[in-house]
Amino acid sequence: MNKVFAWMTWIGVPVSVIGGFLHWPTVLMFVLYCLTIIALASYMGRATESLAIVAGPRIGGLLNATFGNAVELIISIFALQAGLVDVVLASLTGSVLGNLLLVAGLSFFVGGLKYKRQEFNIYDARHNAGLLTFAIFVAFVIPEVFTLQMDRSKQLALSVGISIIMILLYVAALYFRLVTHRGVYQHKSEEAEEHEEPEWGKGKATAILALATVAVAYLSERLVHTFETVAESFGWSELFIGIIIVAIVGNAAEHASAVIMAYKNKMNVAVEIAVGSTLQIAMFVAPVLVLVSLLFPEKMPLVFSLPELVAMAASVLLMIVLSNDGDTNWFEGATLLAAYTIMGIGFYLL
Repeated sequence: MNKVFAWMTWIGVPVSVIGGFLHWPTVLMFVLYCLTIIALASYMGRATESLAIVAGPRIGGLLNATFGNAVELIISIFALQAGLVDVVLASLTGSVLGNLLLVAGLSFFVGGLKYKRQEFNIYDARHNAGLLTFAIFVAFVIPEVFTLQMDRSKQLALSVGISIIMILLYVAALYFRLVTHRGVYQHKSEEAEEHEEPEWGKGKATAILALATVAVAYLSERLVHTFETVAESFGWSELFIGIIIVAIVGNAAEHASAVIMAYKNKMNVAVEIAVGSTLQIAMFVAPVLVLVSLLFPEKMPLVFSLPELVAMAASVLLMIVLSNDGDTNWFEGATLLAAYTIMGIGFYLL
């Protein structure tokens, strides 16, 4: 897989630049930008993982939290700059659905085909269930009720307040897991974990992370400008582009990692990627984007549409019910994938 991403990067980056200058067809450039960003995201993930191993668990956890969804954050910032608020909100919804239903579903299904039963840390599952309930129901769904009787300025003020609280709670959650309660709720499968060796040294990993981030920023800015033409060409709505396309492109490399970990029976890692990434999106990326939008003419209140809220709430409830026992099988994976497909069809037809 790494070799495939390497070829995609070395070919995709220069061809994307050349195609942009020569004004190749927009749909072709959209596909090229998406594939290249996916490959670059893989390099960012591997570099971050290497730095996390070198730096130790505490700083490593912070690095993973910061760069885990960097690609989507970069794409969303350029989309906000272009005034595509609905696309950004849809991409946040898509990330929640993609991580909880598609990534977890594929991980449970693929791992379950090889192993009849796979276990993971039940204490982490219960801890994450509480945070997911807070992030989606308390911070997303309940404020929607209040905003029904508010004007735009009050909606934005409420969104800024919620965003600050969510970021503070997310930082507190990291501190809880990485410092004050590290190792307190340890699963038996984690007790005999081998010491990991970083793929790259500190200097090489830092350089690769910096270069990949710059390249992703450049390609993301170009990608955002293709959305309108692509939507017209395929008959897609902005909602569908955000929920399916942007969300998958922003998290594709991470998705692949989770499935590979599940196939290797490393379910703690697979579940952490799926659920941990969801929490990053809901409690860190979304609030940061609300605050960043204050710098642009088009502000972004944290107000989702009814279909988006219902889909996210259903995804959280389904994931909590299936994962709260600390073990999985292929049928649970198939259930999550079926839910993702149903919601995908619904958003496509909207």
